[in-house]
Amino acid sequence: MADLDPDRFLAELHALRAIGGVSDAHKGVVRRAFSPEDVAARLWLAEQFAEAGLEPVIDPAGNVWGLGGPLLIGSHTDTQPEGGWLDGALGVIAGLAVARANPGVSVVSFQDEEGRFGATTGSEIWSGALPLAEADALTDLDGVSFGTARRALPATGDFPDPARFAAYLEAHIEQGPVLDTAGERAGVVTAIVGLRQIDVTLTGRQNHAGTTPMHLRVDALRGLSDADHAIRDALRNIATPQSVWTIGHVQLHPNAPSAVPGRVRFTVQWRDAEAGRLDRMEAAIRDALDAVAASARLALEVSETSGLPPVAMDPDLQDALAAAAAEVEAPGAWRRMPSGALHDATNVSRLMPVGMLFAPSIGGISHAFEEDTAEADLVTCLRILAGAAARLA
Repeated sequence: MADLDPDRFLAELHALRAIGGVSDAHKGVVRRAFSPEDVAARLWLAEQFAEAGLEPVIDPAGNVWGLGGPLLIGSHTDTQPEGGWLDGALGVIAGLAVARANPGVSVVSFQDEEGRFGATTGSEIWSGALPLAEADALTDLDGVSFGTARRALPATGDFPDPARFAAYLEAHIEQGPVLDTAGERAGVVTAIVGLRQIDVTLTGRQNHAGTTPMHLRVDALRGLSDADHAIRDALRNIATPQSVWTIGHVQLHPNAPSAVPGRVRFTVQWRDAEAGRLDRMEAAIRDALDAVAASARLALEVSETSGLPPVAMDPDLQDALAAAAAEVEAPGAWRRMPSGALHDATNVSRLMPVGMLFAPSIGGISHAFEEDTAEADLVTCLRILAGAAARLA
């Protein structure tokens, strides 16, 4: 087994950052799934896998594999529309660094984890939960289909057989403030929260903004405002301090200064670690939307619910990561903790045991150009991951 090379690990993280980097003033990156920058990064990654002695494969969904031993390590390298340099990339490049030192390791960069076309699309396809033909019909906000977009990265091989892998580890930045606030260097993940999402359309009556009296308006945007308050009230006695919900993407029609809005479309997303609580939150959200629509005289359309279930991390993998953390860091410098963000490990858990490791995020910032982690903490994460891999592979 070769020695771990932290300097090369950091250099390769920065090399990947340069593909899609947007400014020398900060470390922001834009690499949307199947964009020219994403394609360039994935081709570069396949070259690194080959150089490391792994078998590089780009599968039909755009996932990039470095096939070697039975312990699979990875994450993703696509980004948010305004993304940071470590979200996902840390796990892939850390996996590459561990694979260089440990012949028992394979590496993967899953495609479209950030949801240009869905959510964790590449790993969902590989897990069998989403057939490729159905994924091809998914579209982004500009109407481009997954099937059309994936032509930008031609496959070099088929989907790897999951049976060749025994377990999956994913290293990731926390994307939250817990570790950074506590001054801790690592987090061994205990579970990944579940996510539910609906698309909502409220339709009122578009009209002239100057001549329509306020009491006669059927204003769709007012319905959105009322829905925000109603959902907050409805969840007050259901949600815990760890529960979250968000009204996110909003489309207003006609979106004109002198027109009463006639239609608004928006998403409602909620997350929690307990499936039962997710169910209760959904019932409360749907009841709140019904009440708002009736009160404001708006037509209401609500989509079927999409999402991912909560997933507990494998106890043996948790223990391997915890033992490695105890060797690398002093007691009190790391903790066990849940993940409030979704990860590809959720889908991979359908196929094999999964475990996750967190590095702290400075200021708890992620999904933003300002996202960052101290390089010493990145190396700590790498050393813990390598220690766990040595126990498992």
